[in-house]
Amino acid sequence: MAYKTTTKVRESTDFIVVHCAATQAKTDIGAADIDRWHRGQGWQTLGYHYVIRRNGVVEEGREEDKIGSHVQNHNAESIGICMVGGVADDGKTAENNFTTEQFASLKQLVASLKTKYPNAVVQGHRDFPGVSKACPSFNVKDWAKDNKL
Repeated sequence: MAYKTTTKVRESTDFIVVHCAATQAKTDIGAADIDRWHRGQGWQTLGYHYVIRRNGVVEEGREEDKIGSHVQNHNAESIGICMVGGVADDGKTAENNFTTEQFASLKQLVASLKTKYPNAVVQGHRDFPGVSKACPSFNVKDWAKDNKL
């Protein structure tokens, strides 16, 4: 079930962007939780198109063809994937604490998206100009290269 929004249909898909929820490894949340967080900030619905839970289950977020809300100045040309986790037990420090199941699902999801959008660049949120976050707490470009995506 995709979360409906009245945002415009995305005209191009130049990026597939990987994010983290900035949650600790012990925190298991999903699209419904992130939807509540984003609505609490005044958004129509969650900003990501997909959420990958700790057990590797992929949940739909915002409708895939709609403009997301996840990378400032690049939403109109990107798809956002949020992996649950990414922060150490202290709640502040970036940490690659994602599960094997999450990485397997990420690989499958990105491969599927690349068949639809073959020219899209796969990268992390932190790889965009002006982003000062460590999100998603690992080097997505290296991961994509290692996985031939």
